[in-house]
Amino acid sequence: MNLLKDYLSQMSQIRRSAAAVKETSYYGTLETLLNEAGRHLKPKVRCIVNLSNKGAGIPDGGLFTPNQFQQRSNDLIDGQLPARGAIEVKGTGDEVDTIKDTEQVKKYLDKYGNVLVTNYRDFLLVTLDRDKQPKALERYSIAENESAFWDKADHFSATTENEAVLEMLRG
Repeated sequence: MNLLKDYLSQMSQIRRSAAAVKETSYYGTLETLLNEAGRHLKPKVRCIVNLSNKGAGIPDGGLFTPNQFQQRSNDLIDGQLPARGAIEVKGTGDEVDTIKDTEQVKKYLDKYGNVLVTNYRDFLLVTLDRDKQPKALERYSIAENESAFWDKADHFSATTENEAVLEMLRG
């Protein structure tokens, strides 16, 4: 199985349906990518989309580790903040470097420590520097712009990349 090929294939299928909206229609595909990648990490990382408001707004998702879940039921232990950080998602036309500097991301950084900022084609892991300003830690780009991303998604069988997504999540 190739995580990136599967991700791009699903993204393309959703877009071609002509029923999608630019951000939220692709959440499930992103969640699948992050969960599949997270299964191979030590410790494992689990993505949950649409977190409740814990005082900093409603992040698009969060990245949790196994010790944050009850062993028998696999339910999240009450009150847990995502140990690996929050996720902020925008559409493929937005730029992660612009998104990382928004007040929304700064609120998430203050509350969660790390934020994975993505536009589905770029993944930027952000933290706060000593001056409490957003600082990029790691970046993985599937394509340099929206057009190139959709071209790659529509021709996903030619894609061979895979491991960089895992490396970025290891943080």
